[in-house]
Amino acid sequence: WPDERLQRVEKVYLKIIKSLSDFEQILLLVENNEVLSRVLKLFKAEGIDDKNVLIKVYPINDVWARDCGPIFVKDGNSFMITNWEYNAWGEKYPPWDSDNTIPEFISELFGIKKVSTKMVLEGGSIDVNGVGDLLTTESVLLNPNRNPGMSKDEIEHNLKNYLGVENIIWLKSGLAGDDTDGHIDDLTRFLNEETVLTMVCEDENDINYKALQENLAILQSATLKNGGKLNIETLPLPKTKIEGTTVDGSEFVPASYANFYVANGCVLVPLYDERYDQQALDLFKKYFPDREIIGIDCA
Repeated sequence: WPDERLQRVEKVYLKIIKSLSDFEQILLLVENNEVLSRVLKLFKAEGIDDKNVLIKVYPINDVWARDCGPIFVKDGNSFMITNWEYNAWGEKYPPWDSDNTIPEFISELFGIKKVSTKMVLEGGSIDVNGVGDLLTTESVLLNPNRNPGMSKDEIEHNLKNYLGVENIIWLKSGLAGDDTDGHIDDLTRFLNEETVLTMVCEDENDINYKALQENLAILQSATLKNGGKLNIETLPLPKTKIEGTTVDGSEFVPASYANFYVANGCVLVPLYDERYDQQALDLFKKYFPDREIIGIDCA
């Protein structure tokens, strides 16, 4: 919770925290004691019970815990942290030095063994099904602003070595306005071991149409580790063109239903566009029948 960057969307943050705290423990990092005091007041005002929220004061640069935080791997009943390097999506938004230390901090905080990879990788740039298959994009992992001088073969070797995957499905590029260079987490995600959700666009004049069609074709021809074909579910891309521009000058935002979060007893689904929101919620109810499906207004 870096205070000055969060005030415009803190109501959304509070809803996310309140929704998740019913199902799992949350670790919330706040950048200083002043922010801590303010957050606790907001919790009280929103009726959030903090018994399931562990709050730690820690110097942080930005809000993107999925990207800079630890990536966990599991062997039997034991967990380990894979500690990847983080450079704010190709050194776009300095400083990022504090965010790059978060995996080490969490490793020490909970006493979880870690292994350092020495390779730049954001959590949002990969998605896995837990049985050996991984999704990613060339526009991110092969971008020279991440790991210059590292070949595709070397990158694949590290993914397989540290994450235990055996089969990598490479999509091409991401959504317009995505300053990560095209993360997989707003394009295509696993819904189960053999099923993916991928975003599509039927308007041939849309800026994202060509890239999404290209990625869909790759998925249709892809093979899983077990030799089977993917079961592909699609959802229409919500409105991505905005009034004005983003902080980096784009007229487009990477709004996507693929940017969901699966928690222990619920699934948080981002909502953007009343034309398609219910369709998205129904899809998640189909694939996660034992979890509560919670929509989060991200428009």
